[in-house]
Amino acid sequence: MTAIYVLDGTQVRTLEDFWRLIGEAVNGPGGYFGKNLDAFADCLSGGFGQPDDDDYVVEWRDHQASREYLGYPETARQLEIRLSRCHPTNRPAVSADLAAAQTEHGPTVFDWLIMIFEDRAPGVLRLQ
Repeated sequence: MTAIYVLDGTQVRTLEDFWRLIGEAVNGPGGYFGKNLDAFADCLSGGFGQPDDDDYVVEWRDHQASREYLGYPETARQLEIRLSRCHPTNRPAVSADLAAAQTEHGPTVFDWLIMIFEDRAPGVLRLQ
């Protein structure tokens, strides 16, 4: 039987909301399913919080609301956080990504998440 984990896109307004909601959808209240992009990718790949049943899907309902919330303003906010924490050698690349986001170019937070789903767990995500 396929397990279905549901994300309410109207509630995914920040990347932090996504971490909380995906964790709760998969592992119940207070559940963990990654709290950064690398950890999320690891969870999707298995062995780090992936559902025990390998046959699962994530239904991202009202994903268009999330796409809007996780657009360029949220992307710029996340890149500002990343810039404040990253290694000095990574600052030029993060600064360039931030400048792009501030002019509404390049991938958004929503795009980052979709790319990770497609790369690490093809076919698992259903956008609704």
